[in-house]
Amino acid sequence: MAQMYFYYSAMNAGKSTTLLQSSFNYRERGMTPIIFTAAIDDRFGKGKVSSRIGLQEDAELFNSTDDLYQTLIQISAAGKIDCVLIDESQFLTKDQVYQLTEVVDKLDIPVLCYGLRTDFLGELFEGSRYLLSWADKLVELKTICHCGRKANMVIRQDAEGNAIAGGNQVEIGGNDLYVSVCRAHYKEALGL
Repeated sequence: MAQMYFYYSAMNAGKSTTLLQSSFNYRERGMTPIIFTAAIDDRFGKGKVSSRIGLQEDAELFNSTDDLYQTLIQISAAGKIDCVLIDESQFLTKDQVYQLTEVVDKLDIPVLCYGLRTDFLGELFEGSRYLLSWADKLVELKTICHCGRKANMVIRQDAEGNAIAGGNQVEIGGNDLYVSVCRAHYKEALGL
């Protein structure tokens, strides 16, 4: 029976690398995975999932108005889908997470979601909130703070490297804008 997985972490823990490895494993066994990524994140080109270690694969795009259940029904009409892989799953809406549970429960297709748990203010993203609530399996991917402890928080920083304590929840960026740190260094950087 299919299940929904949520692989979550702070930035730079290898979420996209793990997704691409899963896709490779399915293809190596003659199976067909479908990869989705958020249309909002075009740092590496539209419709691309890229890892910092140089792996890359084409992906379908999703935005907040897409019905992923209906999209996957249409895609599956053209051929069997063995697995759905979602990169940047923190950008899913509550409805989309529900739609993905329908893919698992009604279509019996496993769904593997990869995303951030929290934003730079320590708040859950909408997609992450419902994935944490509704996924069958939760898997934390770990990365480390500069002090060597587990990094479970993300700091947004300005051009001079100073922590930013306000702003829109979503601002697309990489190592130029965000740094993963432990909770202690997060609180220190924000003066909490």
